[in-house]
Amino acid sequence: MSTPTIDRLEGSRRTARTEASSRQISRAEGWRRRGPLLPALIFTIIVTQLPFLLTIWYSLHSRNLLRPESDLFVGFSNYLDIARDSTFRQTAWNSVVITLGCVLVAMVLGIVLALLLDRPFFGRSVARTMLITPFLVMPVATSVLWAVALLNPTYGLFNWTLGLFGLEAVDWTSTYPVVSILMALVWQWTPFMMLLVLAGLQAQPKDVLEAASVDGAGTWLTFRLITLPHLRRYIELGVLLGIIYVVNTFDQIYLMTAGGPGTASANLPFYIYQRAFLGFDVGQAAAMGVVVVIATIIVASAALRLIFRSFEVKE
Repeated sequence: MSTPTIDRLEGSRRTARTEASSRQISRAEGWRRRGPLLPALIFTIIVTQLPFLLTIWYSLHSRNLLRPESDLFVGFSNYLDIARDSTFRQTAWNSVVITLGCVLVAMVLGIVLALLLDRPFFGRSVARTMLITPFLVMPVATSVLWAVALLNPTYGLFNWTLGLFGLEAVDWTSTYPVVSILMALVWQWTPFMMLLVLAGLQAQPKDVLEAASVDGAGTWLTFRLITLPHLRRYIELGVLLGIIYVVNTFDQIYLMTAGGPGTASANLPFYIYQRAFLGFDVGQAAAMGVVVVIATIIVASAALRLIFRSFEVKE
């Protein structure tokens, strides 16, 4: 074998050894960085994925707490039963109405309040603190406050205000149960939306606004063409987080209306609670829980894709 051929073979071997060594170093570096996160990952899997797998197992069985001996494998029978359940469809629609109604109204109010707080005025820090307070109140306290102090048909503040104008008192939680829940949720979640939008407003480049003002753009034109596109990712993030959290609303419904009248104001989490802890039907409740989780993952994945796409477009 000629000397040039031997040199090329030796060079190829050295290159291969160098690449293998680099891959080992890179792999070791990766494990060194990910190693401290492994306990958190293992803990997350234990407390989230294992219960979810157990829920799936329960959803495939006919299991009733009053009859433990009747635990039978029924396959997808529970899923077929809830597909034919008119109450499940009604509570699913209530979940959509309550979630979207709360998130959209809270976002609109949050944008308005953020625009007001972004302007300098006397007492702005006090006003900002007061507006943030509702988000810091526990949901149980919020529910009691709205059900007893504001919406009570006898001595609630709303009916007292109606009485000043000569109007009759309204039993809000019985006559307008969904609206009553929405008012309490919007009051609680508007500060969260306001904070997100306010962060976006304060991150907006001031030189762009000054240039628009010099060019003669009015307030509305500047907001529509410059400020609102800049706030898009903040608004999308607020809507996504709001949907994820509000769809799991339970406290307000349990304490304000108990899902009534009948199931007029019940959402999916409350109906699942009724099936599991009042009807003792663990199998169907587990199937409903699996359906809700899958639907939430689909919506969240689609929303995250939109948010990431907006980041890519801006970059």
